[in-house]
Amino acid sequence: MKEILQSIIIWAPGILFAITLHEWAHGRMATFFGDPTPKLNGRLTLNPIPHIDLAWTIVIPGVMLLASLLTTGNPFVFGGAKPVPIDPRYFMRSERSFRVSMFWVSAAGPLMNLGLALLCALSFRAVTRLPEYFMIPIANMLVAAIQMNVLLAIFNLLPIPPLDGGRMATALLPHPWNQRLAALERFGMPTVLLLAFSGLMNQLLVPIMTFLNHFYLRMAGLS
Repeated sequence: MKEILQSIIIWAPGILFAITLHEWAHGRMATFFGDPTPKLNGRLTLNPIPHIDLAWTIVIPGVMLLASLLTTGNPFVFGGAKPVPIDPRYFMRSERSFRVSMFWVSAAGPLMNLGLALLCALSFRAVTRLPEYFMIPIANMLVAAIQMNVLLAIFNLLPIPPLDGGRMATALLPHPWNQRLAALERFGMPTVLLLAFSGLMNQLLVPIMTFLNHFYLRMAGLS
C-alpha cells in the first residue's frame, strides 16, 4: 500500500499538468483563430478543476495505476481531460483558413505536451543541485511527468478521429478523403480500445515513445 501511495504522489502532478495544459493549449489556439467558445466556457484557465473529467482524469488513471502495480510491479498510467469545446464555424472564412485553423488547434495539445517534457528534462538538471531529501522525490516526479507527456502526445497523434492526429489528418487530406476520414469519428474510440486490448497499440506507440523518452532523459543527463 505504501508503494502504491508513493506512485500516486509521483504520477499525479505530471498527469494533472499534462492534461490541463494540453486542453488549455487547444483552447488558446482556438481563441487565436477567432473562436470565443473556450473562453465562454471557462476553459482558458490553468486551474485543473474545470478540465477534470471524472472517468478519464480520476477513475481510469487510478485503476490503470493500481492494476499495473499489482500485476507487473511497474507503474503504467494514462489519463485524459474534458475536451475543450470549440466551434469550427468561426474558422470558415475560407477553406484554407478552416484547414489551417483546425490543423493548429488540433496540433496545439500534443505540441504542448512535447514542450512540457522538454521543460521537465531541463528542470531535472537544476533539481540535482538540491539536497538529496528534496531532490529524489522531485526528480522522480519530473521523470514521471516526462513519460506522461510523451505518452499523451504520441497517443493523441494517432491519425484516428476524434484524436488530435485524426483531426490534423482531416485538415491535411484532400477532398473527399478528408470527409471520409471525418465520417469515421463515431468509430474512433472503439477503434482505439480495440488497438489497446489487441496489443497493437503497444506495437505502434512503444518504439516511438521509447525513442522520445530516451531523448528527453539524455537532455536531463540521465542516459
